[in-house]
Amino acid sequence: MADRFDCDNCKESLYGRKYIQSDDSPYCIPCYDSLFSNTCDECKELIGHDARELFYEDRHYHEHCFRCFRCDRSLADEPFTSQDDALLCNDCYCNEFSSKCVACDKIVMPGTRKLEYAGSTWHEGCFICHSCEQPIGSKSFIPDKDEHYCVPCYEDKFAPRCTRCKKTLAKGGVTYRDEPWHKECFVCTSCKTQLAGQHFTSREDSPYCLKCFGSLYAKKCEACNKPITGFGGGKYISFEERQWHQPCFTCSQCSVSLVGAGFFPDGDRILCRDCHSSL
Repeated sequence: MADRFDCDNCKESLYGRKYIQSDDSPYCIPCYDSLFSNTCDECKELIGHDARELFYEDRHYHEHCFRCFRCDRSLADEPFTSQDDALLCNDCYCNEFSSKCVACDKIVMPGTRKLEYAGSTWHEGCFICHSCEQPIGSKSFIPDKDEHYCVPCYEDKFAPRCTRCKKTLAKGGVTYRDEPWHKECFVCTSCKTQLAGQHFTSREDSPYCLKCFGSLYAKKCEACNKPITGFGGGKYISFEERQWHQPCFTCSQCSVSLVGAGFFPDGDRILCRDCHSSL
């Protein structure tokens, strides 16, 4: 009597029938499919042994069930994305979830280089300077209303220019007579010392440090021969085209202060009442 050759599950004879060997045990096709086949996550039917099976994140699909949730396009040989457990082809995903470039109105594809600013998105190559039309990329830029400028173009177009060197002032600077100056350009007309942060005066619209102005233009004190500038609250006395610092206005003979007192000229000298009386 011949040896039996039966399905390990249903015990029916496998002579003359197709079978599948699994773990050294033979199974008829129906039993093998029911015991070992996966269930399609889409149609919930078994994926037979002779069907092409696709799987993604522990989910199994018939090849014809592995399709885009939106457009029903087959994803068997296409790139795809999962969104809330729904499978989407790249086109549907981008149309639904990706940003659009505000410059060209085209989709900014996932993984491509982009720039985001103030809630808007650009392709890297679409984010350009409004003036020179060159891509700004990762460089610094300055927004002006709805336009964007690279720093050199913005400074050239909008930044004030120094009265002296005519170059742009990117930041800081000094304003003199409603005109902008670089700090390093705003200097004394005579000695070229920087005047930013210092007391200064002007003559014929030209700025001077106090020292140079006093040396060049101020009248000299008759007593000490130093300039009388009047800066810093300094007071002076003037008499017959001669001037004195207030502390220097003293009697030429006894040196008593003549400020607020009567005095008498005596040639180049000035005398108090007592010294004049004793002459």
